[in-house]
Amino acid sequence: MNEKLRFFKGFVTGVILTALVGGAVYVGVEQYGVGETKEATSITDRHYQNKLEYIEGLIDQNYLHESDLDNLADGMYAGLLEGLDDPYSRYYTEEEYASMTESTEGHYKGIGVVMQQGEDGLVQLVRIYEGAPGDKAGLLAGDVIYMVDDEVVTDMELAQVAKKIKNPDKESTRLTIARDGEKDYLEFEIVKEEVQIPVVSHEMLENHVGYLAIYEFTSVTFEQYQEAYEELEVQGMERLVIDLRDNPGGLLDSVCNILNTIVPKGTIVYTEDKYGNRSDRESEGKSPIDIPLVVLVNGNSASASEIFAGAIQDYELGTIVGETTYGKGVVQTVKELPDGSAVKLTIANYFTPSGNNIDGKGIVPDVEVKLDEDLLQQNSITHEEDNQLQKALEVVERQ
Repeated sequence: MNEKLRFFKGFVTGVILTALVGGAVYVGVEQYGVGETKEATSITDRHYQNKLEYIEGLIDQNYLHESDLDNLADGMYAGLLEGLDDPYSRYYTEEEYASMTESTEGHYKGIGVVMQQGEDGLVQLVRIYEGAPGDKAGLLAGDVIYMVDDEVVTDMELAQVAKKIKNPDKESTRLTIARDGEKDYLEFEIVKEEVQIPVVSHEMLENHVGYLAIYEFTSVTFEQYQEAYEELEVQGMERLVIDLRDNPGGLLDSVCNILNTIVPKGTIVYTEDKYGNRSDRESEGKSPIDIPLVVLVNGNSASASEIFAGAIQDYELGTIVGETTYGKGVVQTVKELPDGSAVKLTIANYFTPSGNNIDGKGIVPDVEVKLDEDLLQQNSITHEEDNQLQKALEVVERQ
């Protein structure tokens, strides 16, 4: 048996094995484990090792196509975590982990664009980060990528196109794009730089109401939040709406750092692990918020967003407006493995300051308002059309 697969055999999972063994063709392979009755107590038991060796034999002798050993091993690792039946625990390949880390760190080396693939298969730019290399080069939202470094990419998947643009071996990338209104393709040579992903936006609305949207809690969110809050203060902010709609969460440290500047001295959130060990995250209470506050949420506000809304609600520092949140009341940790891959595991429940575990229940808003159905299909919504925001403004101006 291949030595590398021999090493991997202890990580086998029943999820993948069931799929492979069902309907197997027994050609030149003896059935494994005949007469075995001993109950296995660990996935490293000989029972599972025998089963893995058996399935390897099936693949080697019967599988029609070539198999890739690394892909088989990654499938076993992924299946092991999938076997927990926990939607938040998973295995990341080295490439997947690098992408995930880039997202949570909030910065990367690149050109600073957001892309999506349309139904026609073409990759289009949908957002250009202000001040990033792509912006300085003249790229525009709506541009369709035709070539990357002289290679046509119109038949490639979005992930492949992104990988070619990010190629760490090249200091620049050359994009050939198609743009509405232009007869010929346009070509841009773009030097890559360190790009900070904007995860906070802000503006001053009428009646001195500050509007501050947080899209994700990454390692750069606190810094961007502070800058935005201070700018709103300079502009004369007297009331504040914080928009957490569609914010999937992120880093616990990030949301706690922000709440430390808002809530009074006391518990921000606490966690309990499988052994009942409790760990509290505390606010220093040096500068609790002293202006009327509304927090906007919806069904896609999850995890760290719910920690934020829960603390505001428990301390009665503001009004929660919108729809019941997602309901993710558990905490994960990510462990990087020596080969660059990683495992994310659920390790604890978290509780709001008053002791509520919202897992599977979410946070119920103080003022419930659903987004108008005719707005759900629109790609962009103005503040005037946004009935949830208009309700938030109505509530905050009454405080």
